[in-house]
Amino acid sequence: MNDRIPLAMALTQRGAGRLEPIDCPMPPLRPGQVRLRVLACGVCRTDLHLVDGELDACDLPRIPGHEIVGELVELGRDTAGWQLGERVGVAWLHDTCMACALCRGGRENLCAGARFTGFSVDGGYADFTVASAEACVRLPAGYSDVDAAPLLCAGLIGYRAWRMANDCAGDAAVVGLYGFGAAAHLIAQVAVAEGRTVFAFTRRGDAAAQALALSLGVHWAGDSGQAPPQPMDAAILFAPAGELVPQALAHVLPGGSVVCAGIHMSDIPSFPYRLLWMERSLRSVANLTRRDAVGFMDWAGRHALRLATTVYPLARANDALSDLRSGRIAGAAVLQPGPPPAD
Repeated sequence: MNDRIPLAMALTQRGAGRLEPIDCPMPPLRPGQVRLRVLACGVCRTDLHLVDGELDACDLPRIPGHEIVGELVELGRDTAGWQLGERVGVAWLHDTCMACALCRGGRENLCAGARFTGFSVDGGYADFTVASAEACVRLPAGYSDVDAAPLLCAGLIGYRAWRMANDCAGDAAVVGLYGFGAAAHLIAQVAVAEGRTVFAFTRRGDAAAQALALSLGVHWAGDSGQAPPQPMDAAILFAPAGELVPQALAHVLPGGSVVCAGIHMSDIPSFPYRLLWMERSLRSVANLTRRDAVGFMDWAGRHALRLATTVYPLARANDALSDLRSGRIAGAAVLQPGPPPAD
């Protein structure tokens, strides 16, 4: 008989650099909420920024995790359209005010009242979690639980950054991806599928990431300090290293764009105006919208994305964070809870 108590891994001390095991919270559902049994949860660099104290303080204890694949096991009131037993995804954006000008204009990702999964509310480093029904998204059927998890942030924020790069620079024919981890290994496939030339920039000497990039159809892979084989129309920075901004600008053509896709980045050093001149643009990506989620899941359902994942048991969440911190993961890390506790 399996009588295991539901488990969660939580941040209990600010800047502690590690999580502690706690009993999984099981609060009653409010209207508009659903409860999920977590099937898999991706490990994002944002989780690492939270654990290491690099993001603004949240209430403690806090359970991280915003790349959640789960099975609906309980529905609150006002959750029409969902059924028990469905597999759904839950991403970073938990809910917004839905009343401000930004929300009404379809830019709820910028809402001042937005709350975020695994930061403002508990997330998916747990056996069970509670989510807003409006934040749930249906997942394409062709992906396992483990493979679907990185789609929910690495894929979504990468997809938003990709669309923004093309909005700023036109249809960027040549694009560079700085930091070839969970997000870049997905968006590289999007760009290659759309017929673009893609260059991958990694940490110095990261042979595993460079090999992964080339295996996915990227046209060139090298260290982040190297010059690309030719000037680029756009660059997307997934690495949280501000010193890469002037490097990327130096390799972008007139009218091109550099998009910073992380929630946290080290300070950007001063750089000469000539790097920005000639109508180059420098943009940041903030959060995501529900339209992003639906659009990317539709794209992923029509294309067979290849996922590179390293799976860890939920109880080894600290090992996953440590490996991410030190750059030992090629692709994405994913946590999997153990067997469900007995009724």
